[in-house]
Formats: sequence, C-alpha cells, structure tokens
Amino acid sequence: MDNIDALLDEMEQYARENETPILTEAARPVFLRTLRETLPRRILELGTAIGYSAILALRTLPEAEIVTIERDAAFAETARSFLRRTGYEARAKVLVGAAEALLPTLSGAFDFVFIDAAKSRYPDFWLGVQPLLTSRAVVVADNVLFRGLVEGEGSEAWPKHSYRTMVLQLREYLRLVRSAPGFRTKIFPEGDGMAVSWRNE
Repeated sequence: MDNIDALLDEMEQYARENETPILTEAARPVFLRTLRETLPRRILELGTAIGYSAILALRTLPEAEIVTIERDAAFAETARSFLRRTGYEARAKVLVGAAEALLPTLSGAFDFVFIDAAKSRYPDFWLGVQPLLTSRAVVVADNVLFRGLVEGEGSEAWPKHSYRTMVLQLREYLRLVRSAPGFRTKIFPEGDGMAVSWRNE
C-alpha cells in the first residue's frame, strides 16, 4: 500500500465517521474506467466534498489538472488539507461557492466534467457546463437513479415530499442528456446510478 492508498483509506474512514458523501465503492470502477478510457487533461468537478474523487482522478491521470467547486467552505478547506498531503495540490484548484454562480466565471475548456453536487440542480449544471466543453468532452453525473426513485425499481411510487423536487430534477437531467444533440449517454446502475455522456464520440 502506497501513501495515497493509505490517505484514501483515511478519507473513507473520515467520510464514514462524519457522514460525508463521497464516491461510493460500487461507483468507483465506472468513474475510474471512464477516466482511463478518455484520458482527459483538464477536469471540472462540481461538488468537491472532502476531495476524494478529485484525488482519485489526479492519481489516475498524472498529467491532468482539476478545477473543483464546493459550496461549503469547511468541506473545501478539508479537501485542500487532504490535497496538500498528496503532492497533487499544484494540479488542483478548489473554488468555494455555488457552482451555478461560478461556472460563468471559468475560462478555458474542459474535456471531462464530474457532477456530484446538489441533485436538484443537475439540469442547471448540465446547461451551465455546455459552453465550457471541448468538442469530445465527457460529462459524468453521480447518483442519477437516487435510491431507485428516478427509474427502475421504486420509480413508479411517488417519492415522499422531501425527495420530490430532487427526483423530478434528476428525471429532467436524464431527459436532457438523452435528448442532447451530439451526445451519447449510458446509465450505469452501479452505486446510486451514474450517467456518462460522451460528446461527438
């Protein structure tokens, strides 16, 4: 086990103890396989949390850089502290604020986008990243099936009130990505569901 493996184990323990959402063990293979297949050089992440998926990406792709956006300042600082221990911090930029407000301020193009922030804003995030994508970009969104309430088992039952907006917005996200011209989307059921949308594949 190398130092990054040990750090990732520590982060997983931290997430369990603090009930912090990170990329699940079931979803990680889809995320990592997509990174290895597409070999992006510039990654945009919406929803840093403690930096777990950002560190996974930077470890997998030694030439890549990432810009990651986190609404919660405490999470962002925790992510920075973990990144400092990896040696990857020069390739990572952690921005604090609402993604929908920060996206219009970004410059340059991204060839990989990972969406793992507020589920009720996924349609806004999809539309917001479009001007930032390269011609062959990949957009990956986590938790798109949300406990079986969006599609598949359980989706016929109307979700309880606290989840209703989230589920409706996730359904809208899937409608948007499936109908987007120039994109091919596949939904992977692993974890809580991951949507991978390839542009001009």
